[in-house]
This record gives sequence, C-alpha cells and structure tokens, in this order.
Amino acid sequence: MRVRDELGELFADAGFAEAFGSRGRPGWSPGQLALVTVLQFAENLTDRAAAHRVRYGMDLKYALGLELDDPGFDASVLSEFRTRLVAHGMEEKVLDLLLTALKDRGLVKAGGRQRTDFTRVLAAVRDLNRLELARETMRAMLEALACAAPDWLAGAVPVREWADRYSPRTHSWHPPASTSKREEMALVYGRDGFALLETVHAPDAPAWLRELPAVQVLRTMWVQNYHRTVSEAGAEVKRWKSKDLPPGRLRLASPYDTDSRYGLKQGSWWTG
Repeated sequence: MRVRDELGELFADAGFAEAFGSRGRPGWSPGQLALVTVLQFAENLTDRAAAHRVRYGMDLKYALGLELDDPGFDASVLSEFRTRLVAHGMEEKVLDLLLTALKDRGLVKAGGRQRTDFTRVLAAVRDLNRLELARETMRAMLEALACAAPDWLAGAVPVREWADRYSPRTHSWHPPASTSKREEMALVYGRDGFALLETVHAPDAPAWLRELPAVQVLRTMWVQNYHRTVSEAGAEVKRWKSKDLPPGRLRLASPYDTDSRYGLKQGSWWTG
C-alpha cells in the first residue's frame, strides 16, 4: 500500500510494449504483473499463493489499482509473464524501471554507491521442510537411476509401490495433516533410502552407479537426517531430533543444489 501511495503506477505497460503484442485477446497488464512479481519475491510466495493474494487480498488490490471485486488471474499467468520477459531479453527491465522511479524522486543518486544491509544470496530452489526434503531426495535419486540404468532399476526396487510413493512432484503433493502420520511417513522414506543405498552398493550392482552425484547426495542427506539402531526387535530407522542435526552451514537444503544451506539471522530464515 505504501508503494502505491508514494510511487503511484510504478511499472507502466509502455515499458514492456516490445514483449507484448497489440492484437489478439486482451491479457493482463504487464505493468501489474511486474509489480505482482516483485511483491511475490519479497514475500516468498509461490505463483499459486501470489494469484490467491491478488484475488482475495485488499492490500494487493490497492497496490495494483484494482476494484475489490476483480477476479484476478490464473497462477500460470505469472510463469508465462516471466518466460516472455526472458524470451525478449528483458530480465532486468523491472529493476531498470524501479531505479528510474527512485531516481526521479531523489531516493537514489546516479553513479553513487547505494548502502544495503542485505547479507544473503537466495538459492533458486524450493524451500522444503524435513519431510519434503527426504521425499524429494528419494525422488531425485530414483529419477537419476531411471535415466542411467533403467533395466537395473526395474529389477532392483519395488517399482509399482515406489512409483506411487515418489512420482508426484513436491509442489503438487500434500502431506498428511496428522503429526503421527507425517512421522510415520518420514520413517518410511528413511527405510526406503537405506534400502536403496544398500542395493546400489551391493556386489552385483554396477560399480559406476555409486559415483552418480544423486547417490552421493542421498547418502549425505541420510547421514544428516537419519540413523539406525539395533534393539531386541531388530534394526530400526530413526530420525535425528532437531537438536542433533548438523549446523546450517553444513546441512544440505536441496537435492538439486548442493551449495544451498539454511540461514537464520535476527528471526529471519532463508535457503541460500
């Protein structure tokens, strides 16, 4: 709301004219989509969550200059908007327009050094809780094996059972609401992960499979999050408690970007 009050129409449609045609079915204002994209990033919202905020949030409607009964747009519009900007080489257009608006109001000076307290670099990965991280790591490992050794994988794991368990992508998968069921599911993932690592390292498995990056990531992720104990009932898989996890600077935060780490400073946390 303060952006609207002090900066007015921050992103005019004319600034994006070269990426959008003047003919065809009317679409959403690229200037409004640019502002939604900026606010979406500032609040760490998914496309679906950002579209929901535009549809139901009075503050977003005010910032965009929309009527209260405006129905908003489908979440896919944001992805299409970003793709169009990249296709036309306009990735920095939003920043350029923002800097121009700030300069016109005397908030920044040309050629000067702007002070910032920002001390983090955000990773281009999805933020995952521990349950989602375990599931997505298993999924990444299985996809890597399916590409590298499909015939071996088909005979080494329960394909039908694991396909039902790990096929859906994390962003379209909804974990159980019950805490006990989530804990039970986390242990299922843990047992599957240990079983898969043992299968890959078995004497009859191709030796080169052990060198796949996804295998190394799964092994590291499981060492950091799970452990096995032996009791009278036999071997059991357990999760490390939060207090026993490695520090954020060492703990993997994504199976796809092994440089990503969890950060926490002054009550604000991020993955980067």
